[in-house]
Amino acid sequence: MLVLILIFVVGQKFYELAASYNKSKWSYAIAGALSYYVGAFILGLVLGGILLIFESDFLENASNLVLTLITIPVGVLSCYLFYVFLERKWKKETPDKGKLIDQIGNS
Repeated sequence: MLVLILIFVVGQKFYELAASYNKSKWSYAIAGALSYYVGAFILGLVLGGILLIFESDFLENASNLVLTLITIPVGVLSCYLFYVFLERKWKKETPDKGKLIDQIGNS
């Protein structure tokens, strides 16, 4: 249940970011939610590889709650990094209105 609330909040933040830069709101809300799952998936691969190397039986003995609590910080971090990336990218793409006004009639 905690993950669903977290995904809702992440989607809402990406929706608001896309709206402020006149981008496709729902596409980026979904992309933001997917970024959580991509981060969790990558953590799963890394954790699985490490546990395979050390021949640990942690994954067999751990409950779903423990595994979910492990993936939440990495998922949130991946969402944050994607959010910052999009924000910086769109900020660079936005033309400065002051420069555009100064260019009127100078052609």
